[in-house]
Amino acid sequence: MKIALNGATTMHADLETDIKAASAAGFDLIEIWAAKLREFLKTKTTADLKNLLTENNLEPYSINSIEHITFRSAEDYEKIKAETEELSLIAGEINCPYVVVVPGKLPENATKEEIVEESVKVLNELGTIAEKHNVSLAFEFLGQTDCSVQTLDLCNEIVEKVNRENIGNVLDTFHFYAGNSTFKAIDSMKPEKLFIFHINDAENLPKEDLTDAHRLYPGTGILPIKEIKAHFDKIGYDRMVSIEIFRPEYWNEDPFEVAKKARQATIDVLGLQNSVAGGSW
Repeated sequence: MKIALNGATTMHADLETDIKAASAAGFDLIEIWAAKLREFLKTKTTADLKNLLTENNLEPYSINSIEHITFRSAEDYEKIKAETEELSLIAGEINCPYVVVVPGKLPENATKEEIVEESVKVLNELGTIAEKHNVSLAFEFLGQTDCSVQTLDLCNEIVEKVNRENIGNVLDTFHFYAGNSTFKAIDSMKPEKLFIFHINDAENLPKEDLTDAHRLYPGTGILPIKEIKAHFDKIGYDRMVSIEIFRPEYWNEDPFEVAKKARQATIDVLGLQNSVAGGSW
């Protein structure tokens, strides 16, 4: 299993620092934070980025993320499509296979059928844009109560209904727990449809009080990471894991140290082979 560093974990560092910190810590992959990417490309090119990644023995895995893709006004949806074109083009140029997309807010009185219909329509349209650049879209449900897609169960249903090769799921341990996703949803998922696995932990608080800022290094909180891993074993998922932690406390620390701690914590909690990059479970 290959291990990635997500740019949210080191939010205050720039993209070049993220790449160097991930490389120094021994990561295989990097998930690129979109705002850092745009800042980097103000003065450099995608060719420069490819060279930087190659020099640091890292593969780009995804660009994070396009937010609130569903239930938008016509004007805002045109911007979403333009952003999909922008990031898919860049992803294609740097051989980055995925762009993460996030569902929109939950409209008042929206039915499940309306949520599924809107999500399927939008993912098909955006998937066509990404496909031109040989890029896939990873759909990430959010466990917060104001999100239109709060569980892996519903996310699976939407992705299966879209039925496109370049549309799949993201499972984030925080959102899986906060939104009350079921282990049955993992068991029923095709492993090839889980494009990205985000790992993190969380403080021991009531679910309704948890926010992204309460995330912790994997294995240091109360999330059911070992149980999730056991269900991944059951379906044969062993592709990748990415550390995504939105904790301001960590953002203020040395990104090289944060990257090192994050990788080791992930290896420990998942029981990965420490000595072999991309080792098995």
